Amino acid sequence: MSDISIILKYFPSITAVQQNQFAQLQGLYEHWNAQINVISRKDIDLLYERHVLHSLGISKVMDFKPKTKILDVGCGGGFPGIPLAILFPECNFYLVDSIGKKIKVVNEVAQALGLTNLRADHIRAEEVKDKFEFVVSRAVTEFPVFYKWLQNKFSKNQFNNLPNGILYLKGGDLSEEFKDFKKRVVFTDLKEHFNEEFFETKKVVYLPVI
Repeated sequence: MSDISIILKYFPSITAVQQNQFAQLQGLYEHWNAQINVISRKDIDLLYERHVLHSLGISKVMDFKPKTKILDVGCGGGFPGIPLAILFPECNFYLVDSIGKKIKVVNEVAQALGLTNLRADHIRAEEVKDKFEFVVSRAVTEFPVFYKWLQNKFSKNQFNNLPNGILYLKGGDLSEEFKDFKKRVVFTDLKEHFNEEFFETKKVVYLPVI
């Protein structure tokens, strides 16, 4: 098993199955990254901190209830969708990206892990026809542009602790980027939840849309 101590530090109650799935990620991404570059070379050795734990930061804001449908837009090599799918096995995740080779990595990793609650397609967000309770993403573009991609993507079915909406991982000063949404948007500093230096400026941005 790869060293998942940083995951267990913040998520000590995950099951043995989840521990095993998280532990497989290092080897799987090292294998696929050598063929299709989806993670920067300097980050691959920090996979659990900078990609897996960062993705799981969304769970510090939203504890998805079973049967929640979640769309990951611009998922790249599978973040935040794959770590969240491991953490929330009773939820349904749909990962999309406009770059086909990245979706190949996502599907190969998901298959190796035995993730039956995740599917992934090479498709643009605007072309997605289904509806979801939540959309997640990790800083794929400026938020006003991202928001336009998501028109008519949200279900009216409300059953989570927060209203349906967007959960967006982003860092730095976000005041200008979110100025048009400031009456509704909620920022959560990940440094309040994770004490590694990497998270000092990282945030989860929540915007209800229903």
